[in-house]
Amino acid sequence: MTVIGVADDRLDLLSPEAKVALRDARVVVGGRRHLALFARWDKTQPERDAGGPELVEISADTEGLMGRVRALLSAGDGPLCVLASGDPGFFGIVRTLLGHLHRRQLCVLPSPSSVSVAFARLGLPWDDAVVVSAHGRPLDWAVRAARTAAKVAVLTSPEATPQLLGQALLAAGCSVDVVAVCSRLGSGDEEVRELSLGELAEGRFDPLSVVVLLGPGGLPLTGWSEAGATQRGPGSERVLAWGRNEATYAHRNGMITKGETRSVVLGKLCLPERGVLWDVGAGSGSVAIECALSSPGLTVFAIEENPEDTQRISANATGAGVGVHVITGSAPAALDALPAPDRAFVGGGGIEVLESVLGRLSPGGHVVASFAALDRAVAAAHLLGHLVQVRADRGERLPDGSWRLSAQNPVFVAWGPSDEPDPAP
Repeated sequence: MTVIGVADDRLDLLSPEAKVALRDARVVVGGRRHLALFARWDKTQPERDAGGPELVEISADTEGLMGRVRALLSAGDGPLCVLASGDPGFFGIVRTLLGHLHRRQLCVLPSPSSVSVAFARLGLPWDDAVVVSAHGRPLDWAVRAARTAAKVAVLTSPEATPQLLGQALLAAGCSVDVVAVCSRLGSGDEEVRELSLGELAEGRFDPLSVVVLLGPGGLPLTGWSEAGATQRGPGSERVLAWGRNEATYAHRNGMITKGETRSVVLGKLCLPERGVLWDVGAGSGSVAIECALSSPGLTVFAIEENPEDTQRISANATGAGVGVHVITGSAPAALDALPAPDRAFVGGGGIEVLESVLGRLSPGGHVVASFAALDRAVAAAHLLGHLVQVRADRGERLPDGSWRLSAQNPVFVAWGPSDEPDPAP
């Protein structure tokens, strides 16, 4: 059996190997559209000795179809060709065929997939894209991908149309910079539309489309990539580290979470492999950056009201080789347009901001907050359920070469929410 991928609805564009397979075929299997293409193409070929091949239309009765295919192969009624769109091994019929036939019975001759064509039409690379099929799968999978990846392609279906995808993304609070709906790629009425998330949710589109989502923030996520390593300089190695020295980051007059406190904060955040993280009152962005370094699958937002500090955050993130989406604005108002967080660190803004973050937190999420004042820390502990004082005495070398300990100001760290109280002493 030869499985042939068709591009642009044109059989004349097929490779010589694919054309020979079609000319020799005694049975051609395909959807109604592909069989009509074949019938027109076949009329242009030299007459066959036996008239023409048997045409078998692909139907919803997969078991019946595959039973017929197996019977044809067993009876030696081949050669047999299957026509499919693009790359049949990319969310295509090859997976169905392998449920009934051995892979050595198949010869697959692919064309470009619909996803590769969609990104080509947009002038974008797609080797770093996450591809999700909504054919027979819940839209939640696509929503999860859009929340955690910078570049996503969703293969929509009659049951999960582009507009239903848009509605699900809005309901989940997703933030997307660019939306493109690519329909009927390669055909005479091909359509590629760039629009907003709201227009996606309200529009009407071909159900069998490729929806490309870019963002949030449009920033490259380069934490562990070759691009990030190049930025950090030749010969540099990727090191998993947190609680780095404050001198690692540009900051304003010491407005930075100290390394020892940062280590505790990252530990209490219990970073997941993927998800959305907020660093509210980010300052230098040190917490956001070390979260992105520790868990590269996170989509990290650093929210800071001081424009000069946001510039420092961007520079610090670039120096570390990570993608952090920097939001200039004052919390809680600046949080409204952001996707709901799975993890959040509140380093500024007080109890009002902490309450706002808790109100937006995804189910099962965690918040960590730090305070210099005990009364605010206690109020946060009542909300979150846990509190610890972090104090570190740093060693300093004296002029005679000996060492002394220099006390640092204590910081209070609260975290939760949790139904499990700290164990009694």
